[in-house]
Amino acid sequence: MSYQFTMPKRTVIGENALMDSQRYIQELGKKAFIVTGKIVTKMGIVKILTDNLEKWGIEYTVFNDITQEPTVSMIELGVKEFINSKSDFLIAIGGGSPLDSAKAIAAMSVLPGSIADYMGKEITGTFPPMVMIPTTAGTGSETTKFTIITDSEKDVKMLLKGDALLPDMAILDSSFTLTAPKSVTAATGMDALTHAIEAYTSRKGNAMTDMYALSAIKKIFQYLPQVYQDGNNKKAREEMSLAAFEAGVCINNASVTLVHGMSRPIGALFHVSHGISNAMLIRECLAYVMDGCYERFATIAREIGITDNTYTDREASQIFLKKLTELCKICEIPTIEEYGIKWEDFEPRIDKMAEDAMASLSPSNTIKNVTKEDLIIIYKKLAPAGN
Repeated sequence: MSYQFTMPKRTVIGENALMDSQRYIQELGKKAFIVTGKIVTKMGIVKILTDNLEKWGIEYTVFNDITQEPTVSMIELGVKEFINSKSDFLIAIGGGSPLDSAKAIAAMSVLPGSIADYMGKEITGTFPPMVMIPTTAGTGSETTKFTIITDSEKDVKMLLKGDALLPDMAILDSSFTLTAPKSVTAATGMDALTHAIEAYTSRKGNAMTDMYALSAIKKIFQYLPQVYQDGNNKKAREEMSLAAFEAGVCINNASVTLVHGMSRPIGALFHVSHGISNAMLIRECLAYVMDGCYERFATIAREIGITDNTYTDREASQIFLKKLTELCKICEIPTIEEYGIKWEDFEPRIDKMAEDAMASLSPSNTIKNVTKEDLIIIYKKLAPAGN
């Protein structure tokens, strides 16, 4: 049985990656539409980009109206600004939100209707070229054919996909991630870990995604605690940037599973950042489906060096689960109660969240078969003690 393996058309990785991308960026056009956010702009990272564009003789327009996770209205505004700017291509710089937004803006500058019309459909078309420059290590959006946009009217985070959304170029320079605060480092790092574990335990996985997934998982368990405790640790930042890229490649080809399917509704309804909602769920989700593929979780445990072949697959899986719990504690991942979500507000929405999660189709990629009722059980496991 054959399988397809997709990545960005070109990737430049390492120190000075942006400067070394000059020739490739110049080939894309004479004017760039920069999609970013006000925080990234304030930190001076956008200026590094624009200074280089000026040296290279490339004009630009900066659109920095992406705040937190993108919504349909943000995309509509971005499309209008992009068309008015008469730009040739897009450069997204920032976390997952600007990167996801740039994909949606590029697509909707060509396609009719609203971005919400394309939920559940394969997005096709010939779109303006896209360059992705992540300033966090986690979302993997720089590598994928996916974009996540919130439909505020329906309280749904839409997973939109299509090979046409693959970036033309990804530029990975870990120095851009040095300014990420601890909370963002934890959220994005746990997002990358979720990508890698889900891809490794997805029924859509293959030999290539297995290789990338295990590599990413090993890096994250080793380096995420280090970078969380010392954000200036350049080696840890480099390794996390590479791990996030590897994990992004994984979900591009093996997709995500239960955790992502269940986390998007929490994000949409309670405005929890994507990485944190994943991290809130990951232990309970994996514990619930672990008996569907003990051998896979056991392999992870052995690869990260916390067990060996003297343990059964089931025993090794449980040891992995304990290690995962420890990592969440190190990164100070909050419970829903600690985040500020009241159980009396959360519980009545469980049925809708389970329904929306199943509708996204992500849970169906899990090796163990799960139903809406299973998802309801898992959501209820998030209840504070005494409920």
